[in-house]
Amino acid sequence: MTSATPRLSPPSPASSGLGGESRSGRFGNRLFAAISTGAGVTILIALAAVAAFLLVRAWPAFTASPGEVADATQGAGFWGYVAPLAFGTVLSSAIALVIAVPLSIGIALFISHYAPRRLASGLGYLIDLLAAIPSVVFGLWGMAFLQPLISPVLEWLSSTLGFIPIFAGYQAPARNVLTAGIVLAVMIMPIITATIREVFLQVPRLHEEASLALGATRWEMIRQAVLPFGKSGIISASMLGLGRALGETMAVLMVLSPGFAINFFLLKPGQHSSIAANIAAQFPESSGIAVDVLIATGLILFILTFAVNLLARWIVARRAQFDGAN
Repeated sequence: MTSATPRLSPPSPASSGLGGESRSGRFGNRLFAAISTGAGVTILIALAAVAAFLLVRAWPAFTASPGEVADATQGAGFWGYVAPLAFGTVLSSAIALVIAVPLSIGIALFISHYAPRRLASGLGYLIDLLAAIPSVVFGLWGMAFLQPLISPVLEWLSSTLGFIPIFAGYQAPARNVLTAGIVLAVMIMPIITATIREVFLQVPRLHEEASLALGATRWEMIRQAVLPFGKSGIISASMLGLGRALGETMAVLMVLSPGFAINFFLLKPGQHSSIAANIAAQFPESSGIAVDVLIATGLILFILTFAVNLLARWIVARRAQFDGAN
């Protein structure tokens, strides 16, 4: 004789607390996905709006005859006007990058692998603080402190190594492209250092301990484990700093005597200028086609900066295929 046992039906998801949390979680996922998608679309719309504005306002300058833009371009034509500015922008930014990247790598290694923990924490806060200083402050520092400080050094370089073109023709005060590059290097160094420091701190501890266990010194461990792991991050940080240097305005305007030449005289004043500094200097007194010409130079700077960032992403993605880093 068998007794009939009551069959228990499973609880419905709608009636259980677990089911309620699941619906809440699904709603949160959809809400978060919608907000994230909206943010991504917003930045694309903003970027497209900036590009469209620059292209529309710059079009009259591209289509104008050389005679129409002669006054605005000092008789050189549009491309003859923008070429020295683009060269000065790239030259000052390249000088800044050459100075800033090795120093940033050294500072980041010291903070992440050599400094005591308390000192490393204080230096990290200091680096983050330097990254937030406005560029006009760096310009004032360059004018009031850096120029008088390095003027004797540049004068000695010009008198001793003046047979090399890049050191020839120094004239005090030091309002040349080398001084502008040094100021830009000081400006971009905190950003590069902070990024590289975070990359070095992400190196797997197991890799470092394995290298040390095989008898490597600390420097050999850094060379074998830390630097290879951080290559992609170093490149990304460098391109980030280069992007800021390319678009810097006030600091360059305050420390550089402007010129429209294409040469490598680093110590001569009045040889180079940058696109951003030229726009800031000329825009308040410009009107008509002269404004269109300045906006067209801004479009060239926009394309240049976009190309630099695109190149950085391509390099990082290419390296990630080999070492698995991102």
